[in-house]
Amino acid sequence: MSKQTGAENVIWDLSIFYASPDDPALERDLIEVQAQAERFAERYRGRVTSLSASELAEALHELEAIYETIGKVSSFVTLHWTTDTADPKRGALLQRVREADSKLDQTLLFFMLEWTQVSEEGAKVSDDPALNRYRHHLRKQLRYRPHLLSEPEERILNEKSVTGWQAWTRFFEETVNSIRYEWDGQQVPQAVVLRQLYSPERDVRKRAADSVTAGLRPHLRTLSYIFNTLLADKASEDRLRKYPTWISARNLANETTDEAVQALVDAVTSRYDIVQRYYQIKRRLLGLDELFDYDRYAMLPSAESYYAWDSARQIVLDAFSAFSPRMADIAREFFDKRWIHAPVMPNKSGGAFAHSSIPSAHPFILLNYTGSVRDVMTLAHELGHGVHQYLSRPHGVFGAHTPLTTAEMASVFGEMLVFNDLMVRESDPAVRLAMLANKIEDTFATVFRQISMNRFEHAIHTARREEGELSVERFNALWLQTQRAMFGESLTLREDYGIWWSYVPHFVRVPGYVYAYAFGELLVLALFSKYKQEGAPFVPRYLEVLESGGSDSPERILAKVGVDLTDPSFWQQGLRIIDDMVSDLETLVVQIS
Repeated sequence: MSKQTGAENVIWDLSIFYASPDDPALERDLIEVQAQAERFAERYRGRVTSLSASELAEALHELEAIYETIGKVSSFVTLHWTTDTADPKRGALLQRVREADSKLDQTLLFFMLEWTQVSEEGAKVSDDPALNRYRHHLRKQLRYRPHLLSEPEERILNEKSVTGWQAWTRFFEETVNSIRYEWDGQQVPQAVVLRQLYSPERDVRKRAADSVTAGLRPHLRTLSYIFNTLLADKASEDRLRKYPTWISARNLANETTDEAVQALVDAVTSRYDIVQRYYQIKRRLLGLDELFDYDRYAMLPSAESYYAWDSARQIVLDAFSAFSPRMADIAREFFDKRWIHAPVMPNKSGGAFAHSSIPSAHPFILLNYTGSVRDVMTLAHELGHGVHQYLSRPHGVFGAHTPLTTAEMASVFGEMLVFNDLMVRESDPAVRLAMLANKIEDTFATVFRQISMNRFEHAIHTARREEGELSVERFNALWLQTQRAMFGESLTLREDYGIWWSYVPHFVRVPGYVYAYAFGELLVLALFSKYKQEGAPFVPRYLEVLESGGSDSPERILAKVGVDLTDPSFWQQGLRIIDDMVSDLETLVVQIS
């Protein structure tokens, strides 16, 4: 049996949406929201580009109400499904709502399509004070003009997505979440086995890695087919929409450019030497002649490896409170009002996420809490997201949500607050060394590993478009090639590790997403440096950034804290800080030698 953490009964309360899946209000909302959409279409179809500023504001206000209602339904059924993805009733309800959501989108498609055809002169209506709340949203939509199709074509793509990429994504989730892994004679969820990779005992780590490989291997044919289908589906849509590269659509959604993202990728891959330098140090600290893939996360001596749920809660709230009592008060609501689902459960979605829900409600957080130090950091990470989402709600459906890049800013900043607080409290050099090593590895996972995974995504999207359907062996080879580039000679990746691409959900859920983590981490390293220099005056400006949500461009919002995202050397600042962290580790090694 896995160790009890105290998180076993930390179950969220979704009643802010509906009392249960059988709540009659859910069915009523589904029917009424479609009727609202049809009335809206009757009133505004063919008129969008001729609306006055006040009329356009009124129309967008009506649209917000419609999206709030379908968002309420969608949030409930999605969150309900994630805690048991094998339940056919939950799956059927999720599918039904997705189909209803698609029908609604088809009814409302005309509005955005008509707006994007507005003349340059007509677009100036967005400058009117009546549209302050919607100005950035309207201007952002105009950037999609070169990639939009006709309304009939858009309707077809929207309807087919339900039985296309959305269905394949659900199939992937249900397949991966149903896999059981052998551990000490029991069949357990993946999170239980992955936690063993942090064990100080090498035999335990190796057995855990081998168990993951053995659990995944029988499903590779299915998983590779899902990947191939989704890769082909994306290539088809990118071609239809005239996106120049596989990642251009994601970059546009993130309000950045292909060139800016490539600059980030190039900056990070050019400093893989930092990773290799660190793992040479870790190899010596572990007293090993060679590091293998199952040694990557080995806990160093003196590292605290277990935290009960109540302890994790207090650690995070104390760190948040030291930065901003307001931030801690918001985070405390997640615990006190049951906005978190924390236990490891059969068929539950893996990993962790913060779900922003709808502006009229509040965010929810899903974890698979096992008590490791990284689970504490994950709790801080997701609560960082949660605080950000909570603060941005006043901007409504069209202004609350940030691009994925700046969304990761608040989560990583939350982690940094917890780490910094723990380091300040700790006086034992050996413990500080272990804590710093853990933080360096977390930073590597967020920056270097995510960019190496971006390189894998680039490789498979490119190969699928040039070579056709990819074999399992081809996926494996591309995975090992891109991961070995990061580690160099500092760590040996066995051939078995070649299949570990197959369970990573980000590749399936949101293609191109992973570089956002590196963006967020490097941004936070720069922000945290500013915080340490400026102290208390930095805090309200940072909270103002979070409150801004997605109501303006990332460049304009981050200028409030003195960050210039257009500076080509910006990424190097964060990479130098990571390099300095490894130097600090080397100093601690000398101190305790």
